[in-house]
Amino acid sequence: MQTRAEAIDAIRELPAQLRELVAGLSAEQLTTAYNAPEWTIVQNVHHLADSHMMCYRRFKLILTTENLPFINYDQDLFAEMPDARQADVEISLRFLEGMHGRWAIMMDHLSEKEWKKAQLRNGQPVSLERMARLYAQHGRDHLDQIQAVIDAMP
Repeated sequence: MQTRAEAIDAIRELPAQLRELVAGLSAEQLTTAYNAPEWTIVQNVHHLADSHMMCYRRFKLILTTENLPFINYDQDLFAEMPDARQADVEISLRFLEGMHGRWAIMMDHLSEKEWKKAQLRNGQPVSLERMARLYAQHGRDHLDQIQAVIDAMP
């Protein structure tokens, strides 16, 4: 299992890894479903921005709000929205760079007590520490998915 520091580093490094992976791809390569029904590269990039924005928001709210209700969203519906199918990944890359930079700074300064703060999801508490580890892995999983799409290109 990854350490807390490794999870923070993975979150901090994801935008640069993502930028490197998609560098030089054409709009057609970004938006073509080479391994349908999996998402296109652009949908993966924009999904990371959407999903990690939600988690960053959860972090802040968990740290500042008592008994915060869990609010879910349908990632597949988000991925079909016009902004998630837009080929310009630069918008989400810049967003991820800024947000992940701030998120990493915040996590670098959390106390032990704050890391243990949690939100109930399906009746089970999910701590900030667990969320950090989950989202570090989430980023790696989508890097792998994007690489799989690149590998499936003719």
